[in-house]
Amino acid sequence: MFKLLKQEGNARRGEFVTPHGVIQTPVFMNVGTSAAIKGGISSIDLNDRLKTQVELCNTYHLHVRPGDNIINKMGGLHKFMNWHKPILTDSGGFQVFSLAKLRRIKEEGVYFNSHVDGRKIFMGPEESMQIQSNLASTIAMAFDECVENPAEHSYSKLSCDRTTRWLKRCINETNRLNLLEDTINKKQMLFGINQGCTYDDLRIEHMKEISELNLDGFAIGGLAVGEPIPIMYHVIEQVEPFMPKDKPRYLMGVGTPSNLIESVYRGIDFFDCVMPSRNARHATIFTWNGIMHATNKKYEIDDRPLDVECDCPTCKNFSRAYIRHLFKSNEQLAGRLSVEHNLYFYNTLMEKIRDALDNGTFEQFRKRYSSLLESKLND
Repeated sequence: MFKLLKQEGNARRGEFVTPHGVIQTPVFMNVGTSAAIKGGISSIDLNDRLKTQVELCNTYHLHVRPGDNIINKMGGLHKFMNWHKPILTDSGGFQVFSLAKLRRIKEEGVYFNSHVDGRKIFMGPEESMQIQSNLASTIAMAFDECVENPAEHSYSKLSCDRTTRWLKRCINETNRLNLLEDTINKKQMLFGINQGCTYDDLRIEHMKEISELNLDGFAIGGLAVGEPIPIMYHVIEQVEPFMPKDKPRYLMGVGTPSNLIESVYRGIDFFDCVMPSRNARHATIFTWNGIMHATNKKYEIDDRPLDVECDCPTCKNFSRAYIRHLFKSNEQLAGRLSVEHNLYFYNTLMEKIRDALDNGTFEQFRKRYSSLLESKLND
């Protein structure tokens, strides 16, 4: 299912064949938490205008509202949101641990209260897989325990062991669900998640354990949660040698353009993050010459596009002055146009990374852009 086409150092260029199409990697997955990109971007925009290959949706949020059973009755997520390329659904584990004020972790799963209406909910490996099967996503993520970082080594070890036991239950339940007559996507894939906080020994031991299981891909979880960026890169470097070479690698919840470049350099294939859309809604714009803030007064009579090197629909049609005016006037169109640009930028960044890997020039690309894209735009 995963074909490694080229490699430059640890950086990988590949293709991942799924039931809903071939994914060219490295790839950034655009985050549609509740089956929609925040900022008024539709699946038609993603498909026709913004170069999107994969959309990520949230198991927990869709279970709470509108309910996975409703989406199942509507024919699954692809039909529900009119998106026919691959969809990855996360397990809901991160939201359970980050949003639920009251929760009890047991071997069977987690008991918690909905952040929407306070109702009591139980979610364990089987329940997460059942919800994701109802959603009929292309790729399901295994249910794992998301430990606060930093955490004691002793608790992190117990958590890793529990996550491994839960992963085995996820595998069994996914196999069962894929055989049911009324299952919409009988070829749903499953990725496992590596945990272990920032402890090298736990990360390596856990990766060795789960790499022996029959999975379609492997993710590194529990990072990008406040630890210093060099620590995140260090963990990737420790784990990567023990990740299967013939399966895609996914770094969850990452990140800035530079994070993507540097993580590809360290052997990662899949990424997701709310950053491009969230930042855009607050007037923070990514460009090929650094980061700009669209509300800056110096753009008041600037007739240039947000990014003079970009050919996205926003940059081809609207000026910095106009978009600044929209933000200052609290017009919703400001967010939509800016989100459109940032998503296009991220997807184009991954396209350029793939081209550089195809041409054997990734190291030059990294040296040119990794720091530049983190800098402040001066013009």
